[in-house]
Amino acid sequence: MTTGFFWDERCFWHSGGNYALTLPVGGLVQPLAAGGLPESPETKRRLKNLMDVTGLSGDLKLCSADPATPDQLARVHPRDFLREFKEMSDQGGGDLGLRTPFGQGGFEIAALSAGLAQAAVRAVLRGDMQNAYALSRPPGHHCLPDWPNGFCLLANIAIAIETARAEGLCQRVAVIDWDVHHGNGTEAIFYDRDDVLTISLHQEHNYPLDTGDMADRGQGKGLGYNMNIPLPPGCGHTAYLDAMARIVLPELDKYAPDLIVIACGFDAAAFDPLARMMATADTFRQMTRQVMRAAEKLCDGKLVMVHEGGYSEAYVPFCGHGVLEELSGSAKSAADPMAETLRKRQPNARFDAFLRGEIDEMVRFFASAPEKG
Repeated sequence: MTTGFFWDERCFWHSGGNYALTLPVGGLVQPLAAGGLPESPETKRRLKNLMDVTGLSGDLKLCSADPATPDQLARVHPRDFLREFKEMSDQGGGDLGLRTPFGQGGFEIAALSAGLAQAAVRAVLRGDMQNAYALSRPPGHHCLPDWPNGFCLLANIAIAIETARAEGLCQRVAVIDWDVHHGNGTEAIFYDRDDVLTISLHQEHNYPLDTGDMADRGQGKGLGYNMNIPLPPGCGHTAYLDAMARIVLPELDKYAPDLIVIACGFDAAAFDPLARMMATADTFRQMTRQVMRAAEKLCDGKLVMVHEGGYSEAYVPFCGHGVLEELSGSAKSAADPMAETLRKRQPNARFDAFLRGEIDEMVRFFASAPEKG
């Protein structure tokens, strides 16, 4: 098995404005010691550093990629939006949406981030690699065609899918988004289509506040091909694996995609500053195992993971390392230093029973939903 790892140092150089968490500094909002958005390069850089130190990098095929071209970007984004983004980037940067500041050269870095995802999808679909991971930055799953938001400047996964379809490499793609925030951008882009199944597991009403409801199932030809699984704050290891096993995997079976793409955010982990979930490094490892088994059964193992959120600089590297160990089958490990602590902090039996009831209700809801468009 060959696992590709697509990354580029230049993606770590994307810069945002001066924020304290998600609040612009000013007035009564005091700057942090290390100013900037929580979407900083350090979570990603420290993941790559940990892989280098353990030797895991040596068991992967490390690659960079060309930036996505204007024509490739235009399959998802209007050309006037791309033109405005490029002009603002050339003039020193700015903000085109909600919490999406960028500096000079931001357009080129965002196009490179999309290019990493695009190259990973192409390599797997062509059979050059069994599976792949794209360490894309800036992330992409919140970005609408003409309005970036939530740190996301271009829709990386959608661009990669549209390029693969245009090149005749696939027809049906399933996107599983386990970032803790709702994948509203990916949902919007494919909402009226049946050639891309979109599934988002997320903390209910975290970000965005007004999207991600179970009732949002797609429209027209896309009716039934969008699925939202809004989970209550506090969900941990058991709830995530249960939701995957009882809702996500059966839907994948019914859809039978040519490729599975995971919008791989690590912000459902217990130490994340922008969420209130209790997932662990082992949660992400085991969810990866679940999806790999589905991919082996449905699409010859064709699986691509594209990095999204995750803002704990200390803990994200262990989550990512666990995923890549599983993805590659490598024996190089990085033991989770917080495993025992987080095991004891998991939801108690009463809360787990409540969460099972919530997932039972979702299973019944989706079973009774209208036929697909």
